[in-house]
Amino acid sequence: MPNIRDIRDRWTPSISGFLILGLIIAAAIWGLIHFQAAIELFHRWPALVVAASVIFIVFILPGFAIIRPNESLVLLFAGSYLGTVNSTGFYWIIPFTSRQRVSRRVNNFNTNTTKVNDKAGNPIEIAAVIVWRVKDSARAVLNVNDYRDFVSVQGETAVRSLASRFPYDSEEGAESLRGSPEQISTDLQEELSQRLEVAGVEVLEARLSHLAYAPEIAVAMLRKQQAEAVVRARRIITANAVDIVEQSIKTLEEGGTVELDQAERARLVNNLLVALVSDRDAQPVLDLGP
Repeated sequence: MPNIRDIRDRWTPSISGFLILGLIIAAAIWGLIHFQAAIELFHRWPALVVAASVIFIVFILPGFAIIRPNESLVLLFAGSYLGTVNSTGFYWIIPFTSRQRVSRRVNNFNTNTTKVNDKAGNPIEIAAVIVWRVKDSARAVLNVNDYRDFVSVQGETAVRSLASRFPYDSEEGAESLRGSPEQISTDLQEELSQRLEVAGVEVLEARLSHLAYAPEIAVAMLRKQQAEAVVRARRIITANAVDIVEQSIKTLEEGGTVELDQAERARLVNNLLVALVSDRDAQPVLDLGP
């Protein structure tokens, strides 16, 4: 039995519908011009005229088909795949074929917001928007029962799988759902492309459209994020304050403005650091001691 992945779009014989229509119109004009001869022909060979009429109604007329832009026509004949017509236009195709139209237009699909545990085990809510189109009409029709439903189910499955492989947030530059949007989008698109290849669907773009902690832990995780933000800010402020103090003391001593002993230098460093690091406005202190 052949593998379903071997089914692909292939060319099928089709004739320009205008050519066949032109022949029909030419025959009709000939009949009108030679009306008397046509009547005599009917009286002489009625069976032939009836047979020609049946062939025209049964075989010729059902063969006409119009293919709109970004549309394909998948043809089945006697239960077998005959081919696909992808070109836009007016055609005459082999009659008695089963025909299924497939849109090749670009589609947007938003997955449902799903609650799932990230790599660290935290419950999160996640959803994605997927931009896709049918690339191989034969696969879309013959390999899966309903390719639109297939895209929907596989899209949500891929989002769940992605969420379980990455933490919601991380430090030190590690990849995370919130901190690495471009890499996450690339990984999601690649996984979806692999899953949807059997249905002949091409994934043009895939991005997270919703990402949040689940309500039961949202408040606690928000406090954690705020605390981490404060710690990072304090580290930056302290590091810059130390640089400022070092530069200030160096400038004072090199310029000969003041001469500081070890104790005076320590007190100056302490006062400058307090003034720079404190979250309150610095207050001037007058030293009135001897």
